[in-house]
Amino acid sequence: MFKTLSTLISGVSSRTEDRVRDAFAIELIDQKIRESDTALKAGKATLASLIQRQRSEHSQRKTLQGRIDEMTTRAKAALEKGNDDMATQAAQAIATMENELALRQKTCERLDQKVLRLRDSIEASHRRIIDLKQGAVQARAVRREQDIQMKLRGTTTGSATEEAEELIARVLGDDDPFEQSEIMDEINKDLDHSSLTDRMADAGFGDVNRTTAQSVLARLKAEK
Repeated sequence: MFKTLSTLISGVSSRTEDRVRDAFAIELIDQKIRESDTALKAGKATLASLIQRQRSEHSQRKTLQGRIDEMTTRAKAALEKGNDDMATQAAQAIATMENELALRQKTCERLDQKVLRLRDSIEASHRRIIDLKQGAVQARAVRREQDIQMKLRGTTTGSATEEAEELIARVLGDDDPFEQSEIMDEINKDLDHSSLTDRMADAGFGDVNRTTAQSVLARLKAEK
């Protein structure tokens, strides 16, 4: 039972986290880009420090090689003049400097490798951050489009629009008051039989109570 509850709680927590990440996706993207920029700046600072040390080691190695070359020349000169004591001292100094030069050479090689690897890593990170920033621009454009679509959907399906459509339908569906008035007059005439009297008069039964087209034509013909 406890295991089942733990699974359910874990599932709810995961879905909640997904919804939060979706809601704040743009903010999270910007935050991750800032973190990546910070890490890149730290990497650049480390690379600068390594390059500075690399240059210093190479410079010291070059200086040491120059001292060895100079001491070798002096040792040869001492040997040529038969001064074995001075030549021996020079040889000891050369041996010590050559051992130091060997250590500095290894140090320079390690630094060269570190600088190369870190430079490649920084270049790769730089390209990835550029891609991330371009992706963020696209993500913001998509989010703006989604927001606009949501607003339009809310406008077209909202209560205000529905009410307006209902009012238009009611206005267009209302009865014509003028037509209603004419119908009402016809009903009243039928009730007091005045319409029947007019119809019978038009048919020639009894006196005509109103002017008709036939009576006007008859009058015009009589006036000729």
